[in-house]
Amino acid sequence: MLSRRSVAPFLSGAGTMLLLVIVLMWALPRWLPAGGLVIRVGPYSAAADRSGAPAAVPVPVPADAVAPRAAEVPPSSTIGPPPAAVAAQPDVPLATVPSALAPGRLMVPVQGVGASRLVDTYNQARGQGRVHDAIDIMAPRGTPVMAAADGVVLKLFQSARGGITLYELAPDRRTIYYYAHLDRYAAGIGEGRALRRGDVIGYVGDTGNSGTGNYHLHFEVSTTTDPKRYWAGTPQNPYPLLVGAER
Repeated sequence: MLSRRSVAPFLSGAGTMLLLVIVLMWALPRWLPAGGLVIRVGPYSAAADRSGAPAAVPVPVPADAVAPRAAEVPPSSTIGPPPAAVAAQPDVPLATVPSALAPGRLMVPVQGVGASRLVDTYNQARGQGRVHDAIDIMAPRGTPVMAAADGVVLKLFQSARGGITLYELAPDRRTIYYYAHLDRYAAGIGEGRALRRGDVIGYVGDTGNSGTGNYHLHFEVSTTTDPKRYWAGTPQNPYPLLVGAER
């Protein structure tokens, strides 16, 4: 049987616990924030704590996932001159510009070569059923190549056939002079540079499909309605234009 001495502490403790429960039930609703107590699982987020909203759970990304790339912009085409090259032409009415195709307007573009040494190879056959559409001016390697007439450097280009080449646009903005198989360009030559008749633009070589040791200048003349399509003009025979210059 329980004695009075053992019951008294039990009743005292039970009363204390009951009183504590009553106090907590009254006080807790006033201490908790609106929405109740939030228990978060995962990495700590100070921003989430300040806002009271649960932190976003990151979505795992597979290790081999690759973000899609934007469509690649193709490199600048080697076809078509820079706008500055065409804009460099003086804004002169075409009616006042003499025709670049008149005999006597072109000088032989290889230093030291007279018109009497030229051979008309314009209609000669070439491989794959092609016609030459140009003349070859033979000279030792390194002989200066000169501008056949006034104009502007329209395009510097290297190709399998022509090797190191240069396109020049005449003041009439429709005649193109093409110099090919150059050994190298002259110092200071660049697209858009104005040229005077006789200016050195490069040196005779055997680049492209000329053939090793077959040093000469491949010289073409063509006409076009669009200088930006300088490679697609209508060929003109340069031989009478050059021979007429000396005669």
